[in-house]
Amino acid sequence: MSEFRKSATVWSPALLRVVGWLNVLLAVLMLIPAIVSAIVADGQSHAFILAAIITALVGGVPIVFTRGAEHRSIRRKESFLVVTLCWLLASLFGSLPYIIGGTLPHVPDAIFETVSGFTTTGASVIPDLEVVPFSVHLWRSITQWLGGMGIIVLTVAILPVLGIGGMELFASEAPGPKTDKLTPRIKETAKRLWGIYMTLTVVCASLLFAGGMSVQDAICHALTTVSSGGFGTRNASIAAWDSNMIRWTITAFMFLAGTNVTLIYFLVQGKLKRLRRNEEFRFYVFLISGVVVLLIALLSARPEQALAIRDVVFTVVSLVTTTGFVVAEYTTWMPIATMIFTLLLMVGACAGSTSGGIKVVRHALMAKNTLLEPRRLMHPRGVIPVRFNGEGVATSTLYNIQAFIVLYFGIAAGSILILSLFGLDGATSLGAVLTSLGNVGPGLGEVGPASNFASLPSPVNLFLCFLMILGRLELFTVLIVLTPFFWSSYSR
Repeated sequence: MSEFRKSATVWSPALLRVVGWLNVLLAVLMLIPAIVSAIVADGQSHAFILAAIITALVGGVPIVFTRGAEHRSIRRKESFLVVTLCWLLASLFGSLPYIIGGTLPHVPDAIFETVSGFTTTGASVIPDLEVVPFSVHLWRSITQWLGGMGIIVLTVAILPVLGIGGMELFASEAPGPKTDKLTPRIKETAKRLWGIYMTLTVVCASLLFAGGMSVQDAICHALTTVSSGGFGTRNASIAAWDSNMIRWTITAFMFLAGTNVTLIYFLVQGKLKRLRRNEEFRFYVFLISGVVVLLIALLSARPEQALAIRDVVFTVVSLVTTTGFVVAEYTTWMPIATMIFTLLLMVGACAGSTSGGIKVVRHALMAKNTLLEPRRLMHPRGVIPVRFNGEGVATSTLYNIQAFIVLYFGIAAGSILILSLFGLDGATSLGAVLTSLGNVGPGLGEVGPASNFASLPSPVNLFLCFLMILGRLELFTVLIVLTPFFWSSYSR
């Protein structure tokens, strides 16, 4: 009994309050599509209202029971658990509108769609998007928009009533190996980040509407573009609109979404030097430009594969930023192009952006460290540090990145074998794992850009849900919670 009391201290009032308020926030957001559904009369308002009531009631329980409890900051150990719990609960309760409304009555399918939304993966199990009510499309887009910048960042930004410190939550949830702060106060940082995020969304929606999209389509695609999400309203994705303005607008905002949001903040302030001096941004631009030039050169050598430059640029930016929008069946272009796109599923954009994947900064630092190794072998007593953005990189950071990459590929390899046990062919297993772990969306084989995940068995899709959350929370946040050491540390 005494051991239980000691280990139970993990469920602190601070942790329970965060989880409770997240549920309440989620319930409030469900009222947006509920109101829209009532206005357009698409028959889904009751589903959203009932889902909001259930979610709010469940969230209200820990809030009520922790009233008057001692206020203190979230500790580092607790931050891993609270972030993981919040993403899991958001995925479970966020699936209620699909189940109640009948869009996805099969529970595993509804959970998959919700996890794919909140993790901004963009993989879908809905067989025909064009018969889905607008309010459901709006909810799908909201889940991606909310997951893009981070549920926890939003909670810390607009719920100061929690009365707890937020830096540990922000660090555990924010994508990338380093968390940048614009201001000394985490709440102010989160608010400014969300201000930039909302501004980009409004501008993107306006340009898409001007380019020929309906108001509904423009809103949904703006929400899923700036979040690097990829959920669309048409079966053909962006290929449904043959408009240069729409495609170039989405390309530009996908690129911005893949940029560290703090750099966008400095750009708005006119601090262009911060952008030019940032090595990760330069790597990011060089990577996209290099792949585009290579593909255009390869495709130009085969006249039968001639493609519009806009489609090549769009596809590369979409995959690098892990957005996953589609304008063409790129797996049919040529074999080497398919291999290039497969590699892009593992790249990711900048740290501190809404994209998933390994992130450019990790690839860049590992490349720099590898290139310096011959010099270290020649001068074993010399101190030859890796420098990035003009500063030396701590050895502990390099070890962390090395561990992340090794773990990433180890999980990917093991997961491919697991999917193969369910009878999936090699291309489908590879594509499903890489696109889920990297939060991209389209994969290869049966889950390629012209297909979706509806044909996969439910156990496979539930396993892919785990990979999506694992990838979105940068592996360690979730894996730490699954270790016996994490739980035993509370009993010490």
